[in-house]
Amino acid sequence: MKYETAIFDMDGTVLDTVDDLTLALNYALQQSGHSHNWNREDTKKFFGSGVIVALTRALAVEGGIDEKDLEQVGTDQDAISPKVNHTEVLRIAEIFKPYYADHCHIKTGPYPGISLLLCRLKEAGVKTAVVSNKPDPAVRTLSAELFPGLFDLAVGEQEGIKRKPAPDMTLKVMEQLRAKAEKTVYIGDSEIDLQTARNSGIDCISVDWGFRSTKFLEAHHASCIVSSADAVYEAICV
Repeated sequence: MKYETAIFDMDGTVLDTVDDLTLALNYALQQSGHSHNWNREDTKKFFGSGVIVALTRALAVEGGIDEKDLEQVGTDQDAISPKVNHTEVLRIAEIFKPYYADHCHIKTGPYPGISLLLCRLKEAGVKTAVVSNKPDPAVRTLSAELFPGLFDLAVGEQEGIKRKPAPDMTLKVMEQLRAKAEKTVYIGDSEIDLQTARNSGIDCISVDWGFRSTKFLEAHHASCIVSSADAVYEAICV
């Protein structure tokens, strides 16, 4: 077996969460008096680095920032966030988080083959976890309801621990699972997941069905890109 531990991203990797995220995003922005007609493709561009970054990106676009510059939000090269009212972002987040927690599983569901993949990994003795920048209550709710008993650990964004791409969440999970870096792989759909794996000193499998395209992943130096749950299993176990 190539890997003994598999750590998954959630949004865009194991779950198609876009519709419910879009609903919550538009609700929170409407309640706070902002543009609230964002669609699925907008949501994919905004999310991936947590709620605060997503809301910052939405307000930045509302304010006229070019969408091609959105990737830098939340990074060391971020020149966008200072142009957005951070207090307003926090205010909107306080509307978004409870609403999303209550509405996170209306249209959300696993991508094809994911549940079977997790069952096969469990049967093969591979330890599994999900590490997401999604708020921790939503991560735990969705994991318990949609993947009962299939993840050994499920961890979302929490106060006091740095979000991805910082390695903190991933390393904490690896410690709890007693996982060796050389035997651990991270599976995700975005540049954030690639960076998280590199920062954590582990390999990465990128999936092409999520928030980012194959072309985008290749531009960010993804070394292993797969197109199906079966291919994920083969990359982990064969």
